[in-house]
Amino acid sequence: MSQLTEKLKLTLDYDELTNCMRCGFCIPACPTYRETGLEAASPRGRIALMKAAVDGLMDPDEGKLRDQLNLCLGCRACEIACPSGVKYGHLLEQARDVLEEKVEYPWWIEKIRTLVFRYLFPSQRKLQLLGSLMAFYQRSGLAAAARKLGLLRFLPKQVRDMEAILPKATGKGVVEQLGTIIPAKGEKVATVALFRGCIMDVLFTETNKNTVRLLTEAGCEVIIPSDQNCCGALHAHSGQRNLAKELARKNVEVFYEAGVDYIVSNAGGCGAMLKEYDHLLKDEELGEKAKWFAERVKDISEILIDIAPLKIKGTMNRRVTYQDSCHLRNVMKVSSQPRKLLRQVDQLEYKELFEADRCCGSAGIYNIIQPEMSMSLLDHKMENVSKTKADVIVTANPGCLLQMKLGVHREGLSDQVETVHIVDLIAEAIELEKKMKEEGSGCGCEHHKKEDKSA
Repeated sequence: MSQLTEKLKLTLDYDELTNCMRCGFCIPACPTYRETGLEAASPRGRIALMKAAVDGLMDPDEGKLRDQLNLCLGCRACEIACPSGVKYGHLLEQARDVLEEKVEYPWWIEKIRTLVFRYLFPSQRKLQLLGSLMAFYQRSGLAAAARKLGLLRFLPKQVRDMEAILPKATGKGVVEQLGTIIPAKGEKVATVALFRGCIMDVLFTETNKNTVRLLTEAGCEVIIPSDQNCCGALHAHSGQRNLAKELARKNVEVFYEAGVDYIVSNAGGCGAMLKEYDHLLKDEELGEKAKWFAERVKDISEILIDIAPLKIKGTMNRRVTYQDSCHLRNVMKVSSQPRKLLRQVDQLEYKELFEADRCCGSAGIYNIIQPEMSMSLLDHKMENVSKTKADVIVTANPGCLLQMKLGVHREGLSDQVETVHIVDLIAEAIELEKKMKEEGSGCGCEHHKKEDKSA
């Protein structure tokens, strides 16, 4: 038995492997199976490969298992379809963690991975420094000059495409701009802690600020622990499970000390990772604290619909559609709340997206390391978007937002279709309502005409 086989045997949850009945309900839910038609590219097939490796029936060093696990998006739609409740996502992370130990990267790639995983993402200070450098690049004219001179042609196409649609970066996150304690407006309903994220706080700082605004409008006192760090999702999905645990331990301690009612996420991918800290740290001393933590993790839409209902009186004459975040829907089990928020906005025409629950192909850095599959999935997604005739695509996760923005860019529709985080759209609706009131409700829409008459 090889060392790799032995390590897989010790790491993988064998009960979970045998829990799969091979019924095939997961197959139509799997994006990569639908694209390839290959059994090995389905959840059932991948579990069969894992079990074969553990049982010594195949050599995991040959690469077939690794190739199929790398092709997997980790969207976890199969878990929703599975009648046996197989935790495929846990098996995927466990197997990737083992296989990653045996991968020999070129020295320069290994250096980049070490820099990103161990030194960049765990440090908010370093991320903010990166944000400052990106902001300088974007606003100093360097970005425009690099494109004009064709300097970006040396980068892989998928990286060039992402560079073209990146939002404005900043070196000052939500804590630096708003502080660590923001009081509720009116009567306090709950005390919540905001998980600000890592990339979220550098590239989507305005979304974080709008999240705080909506929470305080709904009666929540918001605490933003300054010592929190990256959730560890990227690490866990990339075979860096020990590093993910390090990050999780820090977050659990920091938020536990804050003693809040809820921990709020505005990024589906981060929220799903936070929600499973109890599983990640189940065998450690922090197990009970991790359970406390996981029980309190909520998406922003859950807070605004189920816990501290936000009354939205804004008016927006726009047609929108909504793309689910896979992890928000499949792991956090949140799908109706974002739609309810959108339907509260007056005159906002909502069009349900066909197969909104199908992965858009973002999946963390999947669109960079598996560009062919990612772009194929995105092309299908954009076909469905076009049928809604929406002028706004709404998402609840930064990765999905960038992927949909990339889809719009690839279709040449950037001047016609906007992509926006749901938090920013709701905040805009509330701001428009306030302006209308200040101006005497002079918008002329039927909603306000009726209000004027009743007054």
